[in-house]
Amino acid sequence: MYSAHQTALETKHANLDQRISDELHRPLPNQTVLAELKKQKLRVKEELTTA
Repeated sequence: MYSAHQTALETKHANLDQRISDELHRPLPNQTVLAELKKQKLRVKEELTTA
């Protein structure tokens, strides 16, 4: 059974994935923004695997 925390992390991970996709589809993607979003997504993924 999922906890509320785990569900929140999965939602956050999906939102970050969507933001990365949106940024990549812009005419001139901001590489700094992409790098930060990817770092955040990785941190969330790591927390999900340890939860």
